[in-house]
Amino acid sequence: MELVERFLKYVSFDTQSSEEGGGCPSTEKQMTFARYLEQELIEVGLEDVSLDEHGYLYATLPSNTDKQVPVIGFIAHIDTSPDCSGHGVRPRIVERYDGGDIVLSAADGIVTSPRQFPELSDHVGEDLIVTDGHTLLGADDKAGIAEIVQAMVYLMRHPEIKHGKIRVGFNPDEEIGRGAHLFDVKKFGCAWAYTMDGGEVGELEFENFNAAGARVTVKGLNVHPGYAKGKMLNSMRVAAEFVRMLPAEETPESTEGYEGFYHLTGMKGTVEETVLNYIVRDHDRRKFEERKAFMQQVAERLNGIYGAGTVTLELNDQYYNMRERIEPMMYIIDIAREAMEAVGVACRIQAIRGGTDGAQLSFKGLPCPNIFAGGLNFHGRNEFVPVQSMEKAMMTVVKIAELTAARYA
Repeated sequence: MELVERFLKYVSFDTQSSEEGGGCPSTEKQMTFARYLEQELIEVGLEDVSLDEHGYLYATLPSNTDKQVPVIGFIAHIDTSPDCSGHGVRPRIVERYDGGDIVLSAADGIVTSPRQFPELSDHVGEDLIVTDGHTLLGADDKAGIAEIVQAMVYLMRHPEIKHGKIRVGFNPDEEIGRGAHLFDVKKFGCAWAYTMDGGEVGELEFENFNAAGARVTVKGLNVHPGYAKGKMLNSMRVAAEFVRMLPAEETPESTEGYEGFYHLTGMKGTVEETVLNYIVRDHDRRKFEERKAFMQQVAERLNGIYGAGTVTLELNDQYYNMRERIEPMMYIIDIAREAMEAVGVACRIQAIRGGTDGAQLSFKGLPCPNIFAGGLNFHGRNEFVPVQSMEKAMMTVVKIAELTAARYA
């Protein structure tokens, strides 16, 4: 099948992004894949194919109707997560999955089991693309890329399906939160778009966390421990107090749904100085602001105990809940829902407990909800994607294009 072949070719490219990379893209290997993809888009017949120096790739499928139809777009990211190796991916297809354990590597005892990953049970009888247990697969988000490209090919082969002008966009560095930073919304030129970057079949998302990063720096005073009474200030102990003063039940491991959290992502310290890194998340904008204010209150309380300047808090907003930009044009959600139902997919609207390029793009003037790409267990060696889910995602793209044109006929 062409869609599967396309996907298997894509995952042969190692495209991990890197937090340490200062440029854009953060790794040169992303550009290697982007150049390959650029040539493929030209070969399949798309127009206005353009790859810039930062790894942002754009292309056009021209309208085949004389009606005035809004230009819409489909977007996916080329990078894979830094959390697990993407080098030397060796995928294989488990045909007609029987519901049991999937041995990824017998030699190393690596198994994907429905006991640990119960979502496997939803795909019994389907054909699952899995890893060999030593890398991630890369369905996040190369499944999305393959689905978009194949949908454009399908529309070109079926001119009886009327559609307006469609733009496709593929960007680097989504996994490290920079994917939308240099995305040229004006050049993309769309009324709205969809990221194909969700998980389970049927997912449709237009809500995400409001997000901030926090850096807490604690200054101490080191004195010989034998003579430290009344003199030493151990920054690590003060930092531990800061951690304890945040609500213990409001952490990722204790929350779900619309519940927000404080997440300690890193800590490094000595007696003289300790640094805590946090991410702060909440779907509700008011609660989000309250969370940041509470962290500031904790810092001030500790400064009141140990002296001004002991604790410094730096907060940096990262992105906001795109719902506020989507709500004025909910018809773009209606179109996506109707498209899914038309291709036999039960639509499940849910909030993202995370971020998406679509959130940042929405606040840059491009309303951009998120649609399933079909992969599961992202960012690890147990990642898999059902072939049938990819097919449904591809046909959802086709149907969105058709329904958008029909709406303006």
